Amino acid sequence: MDLDALRSARTAEWARLDELARDRRLDGRGSDELILRYQDAAADLSGITTTAGSVPLGDRLSVSLSRARMRFTGTGRNVLSQLPAFFVLQLPAALYRVRWWTFWVAVASAVVAVAYGTWAANDPAVLQALGRNTDLQRLVDHDFTAYYSDNPAASFTSQVWTNNAFIAAQCIAFGIVGVYVPYVLLQNAMNVGLTGGILVAYGHADTFFLYIAPHGMLELTSVFVAGAAGMKVFWAWIAPGARTRGQALAEDGRALFIIAVGLTMSLFVSGILEGFVTPSPLPWPVKLGLGGLALAAFLFYMLFVGGRAVRAGETGDLDPFAAGARRIIAD
Repeated sequence: MDLDALRSARTAEWARLDELARDRRLDGRGSDELILRYQDAAADLSGITTTAGSVPLGDRLSVSLSRARMRFTGTGRNVLSQLPAFFVLQLPAALYRVRWWTFWVAVASAVVAVAYGTWAANDPAVLQALGRNTDLQRLVDHDFTAYYSDNPAASFTSQVWTNNAFIAAQCIAFGIVGVYVPYVLLQNAMNVGLTGGILVAYGHADTFFLYIAPHGMLELTSVFVAGAAGMKVFWAWIAPGARTRGQALAEDGRALFIIAVGLTMSLFVSGILEGFVTPSPLPWPVKLGLGGLALAAFLFYMLFVGGRAVRAGETGDLDPFAAGARRIIAD
């Protein structure tokens, strides 16, 4: 190999690689070009080392490749500097990719809850099977509402947040099992439906909905997202498409880890609503407005911000190489 001829022919391309590697904000076209020029320069370095061994030209090219590799893998970047990309790109994109799964999980859960609630509210035999009349009356008159105010708001918030986050993490972690997530969702829908049916049967439908809605809008949506994420990873194993099953599980599993982190935060917000807003003396329109605002913010983040991130090329994947190939690279 004529090293001088190679240097003359490829200097401009190598200089362009250096320029892209130094660019602190690449658009989609620049990101693609960085990857392609990295591959070309790597092939050049391979040819140099094969024919000439260790030479200054190869050493210089190796430095350029190292700089480019650090650019698209993120190596050496401060963790805090990656937080904007996580919250603006990775997390919303991962949520957006399970939007339809979330929708159908929500629909199925609502159907089950309404069916069980209607059954309990209209069949005295069901109420008798659920407990004695005195016990059910105590639930309606005291226990249901007292649940939200018997403990200090801060400790109650911590308790429900920890419990709900643990359930969400289980749905995602054990989603690959296949049956676990439907079982958890079914139990949740049955419990909500039967409790609602009891209060409706005793003439306290307003109490049920007013105490469930302020925090439940965001809390139940977060549970639906967790269930959808768990079922999606199971489906990735069943029907991986063009990918191998290992690739499908690895890619979707990384994205679902992002969702687990995001749901921890949304469930913390719903826990605050449940601990401080639901039992508070605020007017019910204000409580419902706060719950609706929290849900609207979550859906806006999931659908609008997430959709924009996906359209920009974000994969919602924590894989470092995939991160480098995104349409938007943010520092």
